[in-house]
Amino acid sequence: MEIKNEVIAVLDEVLSLKGRASAFTLDTPLLGAIPELDSMAVVALITTLEERFGFAVDDDEIDGTVFASLGTLLDFVQGKLSV
Repeated sequence: MEIKNEVIAVLDEVLSLKGRASAFTLDTPLLGAIPELDSMAVVALITTLEERFGFAVDDDEIDGTVFASLGTLLDFVQGKLSV
């Protein structure tokens, strides 16, 4: 499983981007740049990532920097998987 592709698929699914996420690069800004990514979507995204990858996220692990770009989100997911 390619983690980057799976994270992109989760973004596309949770935010209902209809395939737009497939064009995202590691530098693509997320929070504040994608209107669909509001506070409720962040919660849904975290929950879906937890289910898809089989890890748990504590409240104190999450802040806005995690969702700054696709790269920062991917780094977070990879960090959770390496624990």
